[in-house]
Amino acid sequence: MSTREERKKAFRRVLYRGIDAEDLARMPVDEVLPLLSSRCRRKFGRGLKRQHVTLLRKLRDAKLAAPAGEKPVPVKTHLRSMIILPEMIGSAIGVYNGQSFMLVEVRPQMVGQYLGEFSLTYKPVNHGRAGVGATKSSKFVPLK
Repeated sequence: MSTREERKKAFRRVLYRGIDAEDLARMPVDEVLPLLSSRCRRKFGRGLKRQHVTLLRKLRDAKLAAPAGEKPVPVKTHLRSMIILPEMIGSAIGVYNGQSFMLVEVRPQMVGQYLGEFSLTYKPVNHGRAGVGATKSSKFVPLK
């Protein structure tokens, strides 16, 4: 036995509020709700709309249709307000940002957050140097 085999890293266990991701995915929604934030519990308490239920159904169908070990086909949606549930883990979702569909692969760490958080509607600004005329000193251009 070499020391290399002994030191093999185990996969990092992903926990959500103390529960393993695999166990979380198998739990029914009413058992998951107490683990979510109050805003999420309020939304589910008021009931899911038809669009949200349809999205969940499409995600389930895409997961079942995918061969074992393969990623499922992405499902496109405009529902940025959909809360990520444990049954969505492993799915690929195209979330509309107002211009295009951004691919979001759902991971266990994302449970309880909104789909819109992972599809920015703007391009972050990278500020550079000031341009010509932006300051008093930039008006002076030396002549060789």
